[in-house]
Amino acid sequence: RIMTSKYALGIDLGTTNSCVSIVEHDKPIIIANKSGYKTTPSMVAITDTGKRLIGQLAKRQAITNAQHTVYSTKRLIGRTFDDPEVQECMKAMPYEISEGPHGDVRVIMRDHAYSLSEVAAMILCELRSVAEEYTGEEIEQAIITVPAYFNDDQRQATIDAGKIAGLDVLRIINEPTAAAVAYGCKSNKKQTIAVYDLGGGTFDISILSIEDGVFNVLATTGDTLLGGEDFDNRIIESLVL
Repeated sequence: RIMTSKYALGIDLGTTNSCVSIVEHDKPIIIANKSGYKTTPSMVAITDTGKRLIGQLAKRQAITNAQHTVYSTKRLIGRTFDDPEVQECMKAMPYEISEGPHGDVRVIMRDHAYSLSEVAAMILCELRSVAEEYTGEEIEQAIITVPAYFNDDQRQATIDAGKIAGLDVLRIINEPTAAAVAYGCKSNKKQTIAVYDLGGGTFDISILSIEDGVFNVLATTGDTLLGGEDFDNRIIESLVL
């Protein structure tokens, strides 16, 4: 019988890949998924038989089922359909992106429109399952990291995804802050650091101050169309030409 756990999940819900961790014996550990990988592709697919695939399984069939395999939805979450970045992404994505009833963004798989919070929830459910299988306990709480530039709508959409996945999101933490905590948690000296975040969807820099265990983001900026996937697209375009 699975018991309710006192663990809280630490989740990096990434543009390209996601991962889940817990603190065990006072040390954070990243939990490997069923395929043995510590990162899970942030991909969701619906097959022609209606079966839902998430993570590595979705990635394996992405080429043959491109129209019904969604990825990089983190770039779109919490945005309106008429957002310039959404319109830019529509040019590159093989799957259908449509406008929702409230001007939000929906993705279409097998003639069904899914909100981006629903898609994110599917990935979160997979990560939760990975952690519960590892611990043998039911885990209902999570802390999720987001880019520092995420606005209130994007953060709320991430919290909504957690709720759909059955998780109580205790806190949303900026990714550079999480990196700074990992770097400076054992240091008591006052310092100012720069954190570069080159992800699948963005390239950001944040300046943070650390003093007496308090982390303060002084400034953050970046390019939301300069991530690893953009590098890949430029290389592909160059090869095609």
